[in-house]
Amino acid sequence: MTDRTIGYIVGSISSTSINRRLAKALERLAPEGTTLVEIPIKDLPFYSPDFDADYPQVARDLKKAIEDVDGVIIITPEYSRSIPGVLKNALDWAARPWGQGSFNGKPTAVIGTSGGGIATAAAQQHLKAILSHFNAPTLGQPEGYVQTTPGLFTETGEVTNEQTAEFLVAYLEAFAALIERYAPVAVAA
Repeated sequence: MTDRTIGYIVGSISSTSINRRLAKALERLAPEGTTLVEIPIKDLPFYSPDFDADYPQVARDLKKAIEDVDGVIIITPEYSRSIPGVLKNALDWAARPWGQGSFNGKPTAVIGTSGGGIATAAAQQHLKAILSHFNAPTLGQPEGYVQTTPGLFTETGEVTNEQTAEFLVAYLEAFAALIERYAPVAVAA
């Protein structure tokens, strides 16, 4: 597969999110033949099983967007040593109704940034546990713990540190390789 579409979910709905800037950087650094598209989550209502018989359109759109891409990158901040509630809510919508999980067999990668030294390590570990339950093949290496420093990412996604840019390119290449490994499985399913 040379052309691929990777969806990304930003686990923050903040207008000043540094994780959204990281997402824009990944878009800019995507290898030739790879397109990154956002899968939005901010308009989802709170999930309840009451919706399982009749999903709202925004939730159907989320599920379809996940199903239509070759892989998904989840870019998450860390809130209280875990993932943000808005991201968990989106994952619950994607996992339901029972037996119709959108992440089942979908190659997935996790990355995040914060100003702290361990970046988003605790949130990513929780997120990987959730993705394991969803049966989503998840990129193990390289791990994407990016410490943001002032000016590291511009608003348009330019990366001002060459080592960080090189790391992000290698991260995207590793994820593309994971997608390639699972492409025959997805076609056969």
